[in-house]
Amino acid sequence: MDFSKLYRPSALNSYQFIAFTGLIMSGAAHLILLYFVHRLPEGFSWLYLCWAGLYLVGSLMNLFGKPSEDPHHHH
Repeated sequence: MDFSKLYRPSALNSYQFIAFTGLIMSGAAHLILLYFVHRLPEGFSWLYLCWAGLYLVGSLMNLFGKPSEDPHHHH
């Protein structure tokens, strides 16, 4: 099992990439809201749980999925 599929950017699948990007953007929005608006919308922190869940699903697919599963290339 290749655990570098969990952290190496070139090995991430689209679900992991979206979750990682979402986590970074949510963190940036969190800081902007706290320091410039001085408040967070109710439930904003649930975003982190959603991104973590998406990353987990993507990681499981990446680790245990068949390498030949590529829906974009048809023969």
